[in-house]
Amino acid sequence: MTGKSIFNHDIMHCTHDAVVGNYLYSGRVLGMTEPEDLIQLHPDLESQWAAITSHYDNIGLSYSQNPIWDVSFEQLRKYPDYKPSVFIFSDAFDDLRQDEDWFGKGNKDWQDVVEFINSKNNFIRLAEELNVKVPLTLCADNKTHLQEDNREIPFPCYLKPAVSVDGVGIYRCADPQELEDALAKLDRDTPVQVQQEVVAHKFLNLQYEIKDGSVKPLAATEQILDGFAHQGNRYPTAYEPWELVEPMAQWMTQKGMKGIFAFDVATVENQSDCYAIECNPRFNGASYPTGIAQKLKIDRWCSDNFATKYRSLDEIDLGDLKYNPAKKTGVIIYNWGSVLVGKLGVLLAGSIPQQDELRSRLKQQLN
Repeated sequence: MTGKSIFNHDIMHCTHDAVVGNYLYSGRVLGMTEPEDLIQLHPDLESQWAAITSHYDNIGLSYSQNPIWDVSFEQLRKYPDYKPSVFIFSDAFDDLRQDEDWFGKGNKDWQDVVEFINSKNNFIRLAEELNVKVPLTLCADNKTHLQEDNREIPFPCYLKPAVSVDGVGIYRCADPQELEDALAKLDRDTPVQVQQEVVAHKFLNLQYEIKDGSVKPLAATEQILDGFAHQGNRYPTAYEPWELVEPMAQWMTQKGMKGIFAFDVATVENQSDCYAIECNPRFNGASYPTGIAQKLKIDRWCSDNFATKYRSLDEIDLGDLKYNPAKKTGVIIYNWGSVLVGKLGVLLAGSIPQQDELRSRLKQQLN
């Protein structure tokens, strides 16, 4: 095995139809790659390749020089000397199990731990086993079992499918009637949980990375939420409660987890209490700007999503908003392919006042 990687960060096997342009998200990882790496991209992104690579050249960000305009997982088998990096190592890779030389036991263990911890119900049960503090949570194999559970349901609460993507299917319920109405919207056989609401001061994203079988904290960021949906992240954050989730990170490592994964943690204002909410056993929205910021040694930044009237990067001139390596401030586009549907994921580098100014000016520029 060489030090080179092949990146396939297509999310179509694990995303929700409500995410507009989700087939274009394979490009988000480009800024984390190195020139000798391979990257698989949706063929529709080829029209934006010259513009995004020019943007990265101008700001001094290295990237793969070897795009493959095909996001099929079969491509991974063609490059056995390249270490695979994928968004999530899920059951979507089952078809590759027949190639035992490529798949191997290590990848089987990786897949198994991802499947296990990706269930919010399994996460809660494991947290209780490892004495990791979580909110009061009732887990059930389906909504009928939940309705038959004699334990008192804590209101207000959140009803969640055990497996959810992008906050889809999560409902806040203030009373029994709202819970009943929300349950009616879920399929009969969907595993669910009801979790007591935490009046959180902040929600944090604690990312870990496993290299050579050893796990280390990667970055702690504060989540920027729009309702239940992830809008962006801010770094640094004043509070980094790694000790809360460390037992789970170690457990996942022992079970064969690989690469980057993260925990969502809620903190309570004026208290030392914090609660683990869930684990994302995969890359997540914060991973891509984090990777770029670490490569460029940017120590203050936030990520954000923008709508734009433009449908090509060629139409967008960042001008003096563009990231300035000497000043460590400015705009870096990381989710670039989604410009085809009028969306951009952007890193804003600088202090919070500088971020606010960049955000305001960029909104004007894009519309």
